Parts: sequence; structure tokens; C-alpha cells
Amino acid sequence: MDAGHKIQALRSNIERIIKGKPAVVEMAVVALLARGHLLIEDVPGVGKTTLAHSLARSLGGTFRRIQFTSDLLPADILGVSVFHQQKQTFEFKPGPIFAHIVLADEINRTTPKTQSSLLEAMNEAQVSVDSQTYPLPRPFMVIATQNPWEYHGTFPLPESQLDRFLMRIRIGYPDRADEKKVLDRPQLLHPADELEPVLTTQEVLDLQERVEKVRLDDSLMEYLLAIIAATRR
Repeated sequence: MDAGHKIQALRSNIERIIKGKPAVVEMAVVALLARGHLLIEDVPGVGKTTLAHSLARSLGGTFRRIQFTSDLLPADILGVSVFHQQKQTFEFKPGPIFAHIVLADEINRTTPKTQSSLLEAMNEAQVSVDSQTYPLPRPFMVIATQNPWEYHGTFPLPESQLDRFLMRIRIGYPDRADEKKVLDRPQLLHPADELEPVLTTQEVLDLQERVEKVRLDDSLMEYLLAIIAATRR
């Protein structure tokens, strides 16, 4: 199966669960192939977590979900060194950040200090704990969800954190026909659990390498630079 068919298989698999949102699914796949991270911002109940779970289930890698709360600590995400009594040494116990796809659910419900613990992981695909550096699995992607800032109990993400995301998208409510399809299907607690992987982690890495080799014409580069310059005025 060539690259185009693999990407289409991934999109089609996710769209089995995410009804009527092909553009949203496409952007999520683009973020994955571009080695980027995705921030999904919208009101509760539109399928933010389900989209992230569906993407993770479609890949043959590990998936971890972190529920961000006001009392969450950096060690709860990254891991902690624990003293081994028999060996008389410290052993590192990896946290949930050590996965191919990490869902940071309601990321803006925790404090800025805890939010910032993701910075190194998202930028360098590694974490540092007690002066030791630990590489993260490849491919590695953080999919974060957040409620609009005006909701109670939220902490706006700092600019340094927002800069780590390749894109921020909204899902929006489905139209009436697609909402009916959702109601007609069996009401599973976790709808994405019915999905089977359509790609392996090695296939994802191969696709990411092919994306990096796509030629960027000078005219398109100049256009992008003009847009970037316009955002700074």
C-alpha cells in the first residue's frame, strides 16, 4: 500500500467515529505527519477527547490519557525517581508522558507550573528528571484539549506553551444528519474502542520522513514568510 492509500486508510478509520468532520480529521492527520502537536479547543461535548482517542487507536502504538486537574503535579506527568531499598539506588518510574500518543485532557484546568512540564517533551521528545534525560517513544505526539477560557476553573495557556502546538482547531457541533448517525449507532462508553489499528508506528515514521522530503517552492516560501511577517505587525 502506497503512502496515499495509507493516509486515506487512517482518515477513513477515524471518520468511522468522528461523523461529518472530514476537515477536522484531515488537520489532525496533518499534525501527526508533520511531527507536530495538536490543540483542540471547543465547548464540552463535541468530541474533543473522542477525536484524540480515535487517532491513537488507529495507530499501532501506545496511548496514555492524562486528566489535567488543579492539583496535578509535574511528577504525575513525567515520572519520579524512587529509592530501591534492596539495590540501594534510585530507579526512575516513567510517567504517562512515555507513550506514542498522549492525550492531555482539559490541559487548561491545571496550573501554569504543571502545564510547563510538557515544554521539553513537546519540543525535544525527551524529559529530564533529577539531572537525567530520558528519550520518549517515536513517533511522539501530544493532543491537548481545552475548554474556552471563559469557562470556570481554567488557566490560560502561556505563549511558550501555545508555541509548542503546530495548530489549534475547533470541532464544532455536527449537523442534524450527522448527529442522528451518532444517536443511531450503539451507545458505547468509549466509541473509539471499536477501532482497529490501520498503521504501525514504523509506517508512521516512514510517512513522516516522506513528508520532510516534499519540495517547497521558493514562491510558496516567500508567501509563507509574508504571512509570518504580517502577524508581527
